[in-house]
Amino acid sequence: MMQYPLIIFDGVCNLCNGAVDFVLSRDSKKQFRFVALQSEAGEKVCRELQIPAETDSVILYWKKELFTESEAALEIVRLLPVPWKWAAIFKIIPKKPRDKIYRWIAKNRYRWFGQKQTCRLPSPQEKQFFPEAADLKF
Repeated sequence: MMQYPLIIFDGVCNLCNGAVDFVLSRDSKKQFRFVALQSEAGEKVCRELQIPAETDSVILYWKKELFTESEAALEIVRLLPVPWKWAAIFKIIPKKPRDKIYRWIAKNRYRWFGQKQTCRLPSPQEKQFFPEAADLKF
């Protein structure tokens, strides 16, 4: 069983990769793990958790629960240390309008932030936070 929060992200999206860098640099507990949707590990996660491969959302899998869209983003910051976790206060905004804003950003992310031709490759220092498909147990 997974003992860490797993973030499934769009590996070719510059905004998404920036968000991964943001979490990596602020995760003082080193608790998060990351999987690009387009990777072999991402394919396994989608298959095991029945996530559509063409999903347009960051996904957090934590304690056998899937969080998507704004709920995933806010749950991720909630797990970060202060002051970042304070951003979870935005949960007071109803989910429907939060997700509408999230979907608008997701729809325009490539146009606004660009995209890579291939998935990000973790640096040697980051590699421990990007599990291989064989290491993922559900």
